[in-house]
Formats: sequence, C-alpha cells, structure tokens
Amino acid sequence: MLPRKYREEEIQEIFERAANREDPKSPALLPGNGLSLAELQDIGLEVGLAPDRIAEAAAALDLRRAVLPRRTQWGMPVSVGRIVELAREPTDREWDVLVAELRQTFGARGKITYHGGLREWSNGNLHAYVEPSESGYRLRLGTLKGNAMALNAMGIACLAMGAISFAALLVSGGLPQGIFMPAVLGASGVGAFASNMLRLPRWAKQREEQMEYIAGRASALIAAKSE
Repeated sequence: MLPRKYREEEIQEIFERAANREDPKSPALLPGNGLSLAELQDIGLEVGLAPDRIAEAAAALDLRRAVLPRRTQWGMPVSVGRIVELAREPTDREWDVLVAELRQTFGARGKITYHGGLREWSNGNLHAYVEPSESGYRLRLGTLKGNAMALNAMGIACLAMGAISFAALLVSGGLPQGIFMPAVLGASGVGAFASNMLRLPRWAKQREEQMEYIAGRASALIAAKSE
C-alpha cells in the first residue's frame, strides 16, 4: 500500500504541532503530490524535531479530521460518524477481532456482510464499513437516530394541528369550551421537542466516545504487521 501523502496545509499544521510554536521551520518547496510521514520525519530531523514528535502530530491531525460533522435537525444532533484511515487491509482474523470490539462496545450483535472489497458490520442504523480508499483502506463508522427524526416530525404535526384547532375555535367562537384539544396537541408537540433536546446531545456524545474508542482500537490492531 502506498504511504499516506500529506498536503501543504497539513504539513504546516504537523510542524506547528510537533514544534509547539506558531512559526516552525518547514520546507520552502513541496512536491505537488505531498510528503509521506517518513519524509516529514527526515525533514524534522534537519530542524531539530524528533521523529516520534512528528508521528504524534500527524496522528493527532488524522484523528481530529476523521470526525464527521454531526447531522442536525432543528439544531439537535441526529447522526454522528468517524472515518479512520487504516495502515493496510485487515486480515480475516483482525476483522473478526474488530467485530468483537464493535459488538462489545455498542452492546449489539449486528450483522456481517461482504460486498467485493467491502466488509460491513451493521445493527439497524449503526454501521461500520472497511472499504478501499485512495490511500489504501479506511474504517467508516456512522449512525443515525431515526426515532428522533420521527419524534420531531410528530412534534411538528401536533403543534400544527393544535394551532389550526386553536384558530378554528377563535373563528367559531367556541374557544372557552373547546380549548382542551388544542392545549393537549400543543403540549404534546412541545413535549416531543423537549424530549429530543434533552436526550440527543447525550446520545451523540456517547456514540462519539464509543467511535473514538473503536477508532483507536482499529488503528492499533491494523497498524501491527500481519503474520
């Protein structure tokens, strides 16, 4: 597998992280196709930076940029994800170990499928793919909180029906006697949104922490040389 090539802006950030200063020495001219980690470490030695500092800075950059933006609905997170670049294609045994980690971490047995060069573990809207990428292979983790979207839709429907009922009572003059139904519909709609506002941030945080753990385990597992 070809080594990962870092672009110019990534190289600048790696040197900044490794040197822990804002204006580190860096190469004035960079090849158009970027530089590998080994090449960055050679340059680091020339400017007094240890290879392990360069490696740590590159790993930190990769992990930070691997977190996918949350998908939101009405300002509430409904999906989270992470992409992990792998050193190489996992062996069958490594994939089995990774699946065991997924099952234990997420508390779900899940389903395993294979599609050509794609390996998949899924449990409802929660999925983990090992797939080919431009630089080799990657692990793609993601999940969608489908019932949260349904609850939001129900909340909107209840609020809309409550507002329509309230308007109809105002026009007909039956507001004092018929206020109960619009009030119930309105309260149901507000309750649906309030429930999601309380639980979704906790859900997203927990899933991101679980995915971060899986990302670390996958990187460590597949970084080792296959036997």
